[in-house]
Amino acid sequence: MNDIPDPTALRAHMGSISPTAERKVMHHLDPHARHFIALSPFLVLATSDTNGQVDASPRGDPAGFVQILDDTTLFLPDRPGNNRVDSFANILANPGVGLLFLVPGVDETLRVNGTACLSTDADMLAATEVQGRIPRTGMVVAITELFFHCGKALKRAHLWNPAAQIERATFPTLGRILADQQNGDAAAMDERIETAYRTRVY
Repeated sequence: MNDIPDPTALRAHMGSISPTAERKVMHHLDPHARHFIALSPFLVLATSDTNGQVDASPRGDPAGFVQILDDTTLFLPDRPGNNRVDSFANILANPGVGLLFLVPGVDETLRVNGTACLSTDADMLAATEVQGRIPRTGMVVAITELFFHCGKALKRAHLWNPAAQIERATFPTLGRILADQQNGDAAAMDERIETAYRTRVY
């Protein structure tokens, strides 16, 4: 049960929103947002189904992989993955999406909210070709709001600080994790994963 029962109680508990934060919300891409998206090689896509079950999925590609179709429309190509299609299934049930764009070395992020639909438009997909591979599916996002988010979270996390990176050997490989979870062969799973990384990124 929530200790804070409703939006009125939440605002009373948290205090008033700053005028700058309230005014920063936009409903179309300005030059700064366009530039940020062009520099971004990574975003997190948030979706949910009709029951409110939420999913967050990482999306990455060379910087500028998200196509800007106009001031209120984006196109995201879909690259090969695990084929669970959680995000796409959610969009078919509930088109609302949230995008969080990151740019390496920049602590501020760009938040974009809107509605999405799936697309197999040949021209749009061809424009996102990488290494001779054209994606089979893409996602068109109609923007309803966007705003830049301050860098406090990334500063606290030291996300871009090389000294904050862990020694990779201190955490198990994905093959080891899956083998433990599925009673499998870690070496064989690691080999399959590394082969996929080498040959099936696109």
